[in-house]
Amino acid sequence: MDSLFIKGPCRLSGEVTISSSKNAALPILAGVLLCKNKVSFDTLPGLRDINTINSLLSEMGVKISKEGNLTHYEAPDNVTTEASYELVKKMRASILVLGPLLSRFKKAKVSLPGGCAIGTRPIDIHLQGLEQMGAQIKVEKGYVEAETSGLVGAKVSLPFPSVGATENLVMAAVFAKGETTIENAAKEPEIVDLCDFLSASFSQLEISGAGTDKIVINGITGENISHTYTVIPDRIEAATFLIAGLITRSNIKVLNCNPTHIESVTKPLEEMGAKLVIGENFIEVQGEESNLVSTDIETAPYPAFPTDVQAQFLSLLTSINEKSVVTESIFENRFMHVPELNRMGADIKLQGRTAIIKGGKPLTGAPVMCTDLRASAALVLAGLTASGETRVQRVYHIDRGYESIDKKFQGLGANIERVNEPME
Repeated sequence: MDSLFIKGPCRLSGEVTISSSKNAALPILAGVLLCKNKVSFDTLPGLRDINTINSLLSEMGVKISKEGNLTHYEAPDNVTTEASYELVKKMRASILVLGPLLSRFKKAKVSLPGGCAIGTRPIDIHLQGLEQMGAQIKVEKGYVEAETSGLVGAKVSLPFPSVGATENLVMAAVFAKGETTIENAAKEPEIVDLCDFLSASFSQLEISGAGTDKIVINGITGENISHTYTVIPDRIEAATFLIAGLITRSNIKVLNCNPTHIESVTKPLEEMGAKLVIGENFIEVQGEESNLVSTDIETAPYPAFPTDVQAQFLSLLTSINEKSVVTESIFENRFMHVPELNRMGADIKLQGRTAIIKGGKPLTGAPVMCTDLRASAALVLAGLTASGETRVQRVYHIDRGYESIDKKFQGLGANIERVNEPME
């Protein structure tokens, strides 16, 4: 089992290139189940989650091949419509095969999903929307079993702007008869990217409102066209490296990012005193010139402050010699990094869904344990600024969403090493 050893404090410099977005690639790859003809992707990220969904699709009968930086997919008419527990349990996003399977093949049997244990993420919103579109669904023995004589367009109002439910319903609507309207839809850039991919794949498909709280899809018949698609850059990885530059008070340049996708992060950073030079597809962090002050943040659905950056931001706040408050409004169990940061010398107290940080306490290296994807990133950031050696264990969590994070930090000058250790 791999661990990361970090000897700090580290000073970073240079440039880092952001990979394609995990959270955009996963629903898009589920969407290839709609595509009988070949679709290709340029430079998919090398992540555990991408490998997991590729294994799932391959097991279902999707033909996958690689050619240099391109990955090709074809979903023939005889793919199996069952997604087994052994693969779905590894990643929550596997539930996203449900919508495209029902839309194209009119049946699906999908295991209830797994993933990070950061709180309740019920799929009942997905299922209720699909039922409104004409699916008959039952849940038994750990599986969602669904069938339909043909999905039909419907007006679906989500009780919460769930990203996954929005994605599942958008894909379900592709071959549904008539018009589907999703109200209170999620607005994330990953939703827009999925809609852009589907529009590129099906020339007659009409999707409007992606990126707003109302998405309208007019269903079609027929096959997809072959094309090559490039997934958007990973906004969460970009935000993580911005924070890395600031927590180490370093000057670095973050390349291949879309600054408009992370304004909810860069704006509070600038209000705290961060010096950022923002270009069209890069952000330069001037950490040496940044005089940071404390702030209070609260997570909320896009375009508000992202829950996926909360842990990393909290690590940054430990380095500021003032009191800050972080409120987590999305997931009830997303402060599992706090005890580990406290073991490194941080002073953080939890009160329900609120973390109160008394910053400025020097961190010292310690053995720490990854508990979920973003908590893992927070511990790496803390290790970069802590004195001495930090041993970050169970980094398979971080490998789910960060491509070669150790090599990218090495390229910036960090003293970080990946070591394969015997299982304890």
